[in-house]
Amino acid sequence: MGAAPAGRVRGTMDSSSGLLLQLAPFAIIFAIFYFLILMPTKRRQRKVQEFQAALKVGGRIVTTSGIYGEITKINERSVQIQIADKVRIEVAKTAIGGYQGQEPVVPESGNA
Repeated sequence: MGAAPAGRVRGTMDSSSGLLLQLAPFAIIFAIFYFLILMPTKRRQRKVQEFQAALKVGGRIVTTSGIYGEITKINERSVQIQIADKVRIEVAKTAIGGYQGQEPVVPESGNA
């Protein structure tokens, strides 16, 4: 009788360690997925949000559609851009791709 409970305890330890070994590959795949895909995406989104929050009147920008201009007015969700003398357009803040002469902050749609 003394040997039977020890066998049962050992059996539950074996099954729980077997369960951990079965779940380990899934945990490793999730960790790889997180570090290779989710973290860079979150980092890029944070960079874009910081860029959009830091836009100022007078900044020379380029939109994601390739329109060059200078910011003349900033609203909560949109930006007014002067693209030529007395020609102003209003675009969404999310359409601003970066500053003129610098690398774009917003990734191209083909790379995202």
